[in-house]
Amino acid sequence: MTNVHVGIQVRRDPAELVPADARDAHWVVAIDVVERDGQFDFRGPAVQGSRGDRFVYLTWGEVDHAGHFKMFRRAKLMLNRIDQTIVRTAFETDQLSAKVDLTGNDGGPRCARVDPPAIEWSA
Repeated sequence: MTNVHVGIQVRRDPAELVPADARDAHWVVAIDVVERDGQFDFRGPAVQGSRGDRFVYLTWGEVDHAGHFKMFRRAKLMLNRIDQTIVRTAFETDQLSAKVDLTGNDGGPRCARVDPPAIEWSA
């Protein structure tokens, strides 16, 4: 493939595409953390999944000469797997960050569910 990009999936569409060969990729995603019945939940245009199983997609695709994105792979950043201490701090400080290794074990784009050590959450 040529002209591969990665971005955040917002609802059904890719957003903030970055060339896959870029040295770094940074995204700012609006996610509301709400506490209900002693549990945290996540909401926002980039948040996917049902309550208790929320995640954010990183979507990989090829951009053609006309600028159309054709998705071929996605990675799930699982919000419900974040340590609750980090979520509590994020809830109080309005700051949550994830550092993701975008290269999979096979040398290609990271896909499927992303677990540590490929992702590191902090508040």
